[in-house]
Amino acid sequence: MLYINRTSTDPYFNIAAEEYVLKYFSEDCFMLWQNKPCIIVGKHQNTLAEINYDYVKENGIPVVRRISGGGTVFHDLGNLNFTFIKNGKEQELVNFRKYTKPILEVLKTMGIKARFEGRNDLTIDGKKFSGNAEHVHKNRTLHHGTLLFSSILPDLSKALKVDPLKFKDKAVKSVRSRVTNLREHMKEQISIEEFRNKIRDYVLNQYPDTGYYELNEADIERINNLVGEKYGNWKWNFGYSPKYNFKKSVKSNGGYIEFNFDVKDGIIRQVKIYGDFFNSVDIGAFEKSLIGLPHEEKHLMEKIATIDIGKYFNHVTANELLEGMF
Repeated sequence: MLYINRTSTDPYFNIAAEEYVLKYFSEDCFMLWQNKPCIIVGKHQNTLAEINYDYVKENGIPVVRRISGGGTVFHDLGNLNFTFIKNGKEQELVNFRKYTKPILEVLKTMGIKARFEGRNDLTIDGKKFSGNAEHVHKNRTLHHGTLLFSSILPDLSKALKVDPLKFKDKAVKSVRSRVTNLREHMKEQISIEEFRNKIRDYVLNQYPDTGYYELNEADIERINNLVGEKYGNWKWNFGYSPKYNFKKSVKSNGGYIEFNFDVKDGIIRQVKIYGDFFNSVDIGAFEKSLIGLPHEEKHLMEKIATIDIGKYFNHVTANELLEGMF
């Protein structure tokens, strides 16, 4: 096994690094890593339906889609992530209990009574501190999980607080759970770095043949290329979302406006706008102008900037219109 030392806290790089190691290394690998505040979305999820868009925008929080399934999670530097990538036989590739067992055993040595619960969670007294997900590529399994150690839980709650009325789709939805930080259950307080070392040392002791590996310049270049081609792009992080129907209303000095979008592959396919606003020209022309655009703030703002919106929405600002579209 290789223990791959990871020091970057850039979420785009870190998520890309997992795919790179999965596909371009042949050895079994283990990694521990952290991200600056960000949101990591499951492969099959509708990104906009999983995040508090306004909060994410205001706080400049990166949103990255991973290649594994499961739900959306919030990362910050108070959260530690662990990754196993192992070769195996087809019938043995998916095994959540196998890869979370070392974490539970480390916690047991610290006097923390944690357990595996449900499909893929680790809990203490019914409160979740770890969510796990897996992805299979050929004969290799990528298993990764979060470990809430000292995360700022109010930030987690705000970032993932979504209006359930905005979206209708068939995408996999995250199940919100009561959460807890591991530090709250420790008899002896240690730092997250010390906790990281405990997990690293335990896993390495289980695999005496483990070697250390540092990502070299060629590795880093290839991972950055993967960021540029995939993980840093709107098309993957947002546009990959399943087909969905979006509905939101806003109130302004010009009246009530309700936006209804049908979106597929991240592109707006149909638009219908209702409300008690006043207009001097047919609203249908404005609706048609949005069809074919990505459901992305940048493109919609650029389009709105080219239109005399006062003809369609009397006493309504461009920012108020944009607010109704997300």
